[in-house]
Amino acid sequence: MKGNQELIKVLNDLLADELTAISQYMVHAEMCEKWGYEKLHKAIEAHAYDEMHHAEWLIERILFLEGSPIVSKLNQIKIGNSVPEMIKNDKDDELLAVEAYNKGIALAGDVADESTADLLLKILKMEEDHVDWAEKQETQIEHMGLDGYLSVQTEGASS
Repeated sequence: MKGNQELIKVLNDLLADELTAISQYMVHAEMCEKWGYEKLHKAIEAHAYDEMHHAEWLIERILFLEGSPIVSKLNQIKIGNSVPEMIKNDKDDELLAVEAYNKGIALAGDVADESTADLLLKILKMEEDHVDWAEKQETQIEHMGLDGYLSVQTEGASS
């Protein structure tokens, strides 16, 4: 089915965002594992897997609309040097994603592509969950202090 070219371009822009997020989340997850923050590692890694699903769904939709998925484009990756910086960078990117998905949903509605709008809404809800998670982490750091927060991110003392 031939899709709207402007919408296909937006889907490819969203795909670049998702592919970038996968890389950023994976680096952050592995840094947390290296530092011994296993719980944080698992949580951030789960976000990376969510982003992989988003990328897969966008690729499927672009192909269905007879477009060409662009998988070679990445945006700037913002690697944090500390846990708070990681969380802030990831949250900031997720807030941009929420904005981009809302615009994509509006465009899909304008061109009467309800299936694409439905897909983008599904992804939007997951991106909002990622923002919510990051905001909770920031609140916990504020309430517990960074040392207290990080102490609960470990699986226990190493041997």
